[in-house]
Amino acid sequence: MNERLTEDPCKLYLLTPPAIDPDTFAGELSRAIAAKPEIVGAVQLRLKDVGDDDFKRAADALVPVCHGFDIPLIVNDRPDIAHATGADGVHVGQQDASYGEARTLLGPDAIIGVTCHASRDLAIEAGDAGADYVAFGAFFPSQSKEAKHHATTEILEFWSQMTIIPCVAIGGITAENCRPLVDAGANYLAVIGSIWNHPDGPDAGVRAFADVLAS
Repeated sequence: MNERLTEDPCKLYLLTPPAIDPDTFAGELSRAIAAKPEIVGAVQLRLKDVGDDDFKRAADALVPVCHGFDIPLIVNDRPDIAHATGADGVHVGQQDASYGEARTLLGPDAIIGVTCHASRDLAIEAGDAGADYVAFGAFFPSQSKEAKHHATTEILEFWSQMTIIPCVAIGGITAENCRPLVDAGANYLAVIGSIWNHPDGPDAGVRAFADVLAS
């Protein structure tokens, strides 16, 4: 397990919106993390339908922000972008670059996470291969992505009881509905809309999770 990842207590895993202006968003990300840096464990750059140059520009803008808080920046889907920009790792899905391809390119110290939907078998396979974390979901309906798989707290309980490899819960997670996921053993809560669409701003979105995670 990568030493930069935590088992306990549960922390936030901030996912970026699918389209951002890198310079503007860098400031928003900094303010969001600064609101409660102790509960933010990782950031994922998750862009859709952008060219390589724009993807790299975004990573270049966010790496120093994350590293300023000693938080890893993970790139979604693209180990080549992570490698080119000095990001800390990559998150791969079941239809993306394989775990093995990502590890070969990024090396033993990179953080590599794998989407496992609601499958124990996929999670065990990823863990046996050497994944630094596995991601389960979706737990709730989400405005960010149409869910093709539905996960329950049972898989979090199963995973936390059988291994120390961290697990990430994703899908429609809010400060109001996350408590059962934390209680079931989620090490990270992947959040998008509940942070960036919060009516009082992203920093308020982060603070809204603070009391839940602290308890």
